Amino acid sequence: MSAAEAQSASAVPGAHRQGGEHEFRGVRTVDHFFTVPLRPAEPDGEQIEVFAREYGSSGRSREQHEQLPWLLFFQGGPGFPGNRWTGLSGWAKAATEHFRVLMLDQRGTGLSTPVEAKSLASRGDAAAQAEYLSHFRQDSIVADAEAIRRALGVAQWSLFGQSFGGWCSLAYLSTAPEALREVLLTGGLAPLHGSPDRVYRATFRRIEARNREYFGWYPEDRATVNRIADHLRQVPEYLPRGDRLTVERFQMLGMYLGGNTRVDALHYLLEKAFITTPDGDRLSDWFLAQLPAYLDFAGNPLYATIHESIYAQGEASDWSAWRVLQENPQFSPDADEVLLTGEMIYPWLFEQDPSLQPLAEVAHILAGKTDWPRLFDREVLARNSVPVAAAVYADDVFVDHDLSLETAAAVRGTQTWVTPDFHHDGIADDGEAIFRRLLTMARDAAPES
Repeated sequence: MSAAEAQSASAVPGAHRQGGEHEFRGVRTVDHFFTVPLRPAEPDGEQIEVFAREYGSSGRSREQHEQLPWLLFFQGGPGFPGNRWTGLSGWAKAATEHFRVLMLDQRGTGLSTPVEAKSLASRGDAAAQAEYLSHFRQDSIVADAEAIRRALGVAQWSLFGQSFGGWCSLAYLSTAPEALREVLLTGGLAPLHGSPDRVYRATFRRIEARNREYFGWYPEDRATVNRIADHLRQVPEYLPRGDRLTVERFQMLGMYLGGNTRVDALHYLLEKAFITTPDGDRLSDWFLAQLPAYLDFAGNPLYATIHESIYAQGEASDWSAWRVLQENPQFSPDADEVLLTGEMIYPWLFEQDPSLQPLAEVAHILAGKTDWPRLFDREVLARNSVPVAAAVYADDVFVDHDLSLETAAAVRGTQTWVTPDFHHDGIADDGEAIFRRLLTMARDAAPES
């Protein structure tokens, strides 16, 4: 057993300790640390630490704050920590009017026994690392949430799930609905069954349509994207860390297309792509410096490594996005009219991104894993009695509208608000209005006590 394993194994299961308390700019925070089992089926086995930060308004007294019900936020991802709020605006403002908000760092993120390639090395060989990471999907995150709820002495709480946070919320509804008062979802109605392939076939269609829409708004960017791709085929260009920028990595800037505001930011990025040098036109240092935000996984290897597994139930993902890409030659990096892709993860990324190279064998093992447990209980969801209100974004390129409505129909009592006004990052656009609308929908649908 490694030193890290020995230390975590000695932790007391279910332990809760409270950390610092702070007040600033109208915000009150309390830090919480919980000890939970790495493998939920082995409560007395190896333990990890999970962190969550409680948020409220400092305009209330401590006693008034503690009388409010709890809301647990599940962040999008997988592999992203909870938000670090520096003030109460957007959905934070709306939520803290009604709740004590618990912002969870999902296991492996933030302060919750974080996962990086250098920390995973202590687990042993690639097989051991893959086994460890197999416990970082939504089922394990929900088990953590239940342990936290019990440790805090909460009878019931409400959930707010954004994107992958909706995956977690549906898994929670499948396993412990009695713990939930209401569930609010934004861009987070996960497909309940089927191969990951059906997800990527749908989202490739969505992202292609979004490309066409974008180039309709900014026709000059059509030529710029082709110019950049042609340049990268002929001239070596390198990201600030020293790794080469390839056409296929450049195409991943399609992540920008998943938002209303980000889509315009993509235009502002592309308009400053080139600079004239004594050796001819080159990609500008400014342009290259912006790209790691979307193309570098050094800060979040967990996202890339377990991404497809969040769709896998009883079968291997087998690099689903890469296989489905072969059905869509219009997305080839060699295409005459280069299209940008979305949040898909491909096997070559573990060769081209230096931060992911140590995890290449681990990722291949996880992609080939065939015994993933079921994440959702469709029978339990079919008789659900917990109020669910979901914002479904009509043109979402990451969570398909049609698959979302299929899930909504399968989860009894789900109220949907289908809107073309927002994209996947809707809560960043107008989170306050979205949160208020969903909470009202859920409360109106709740049975009278």
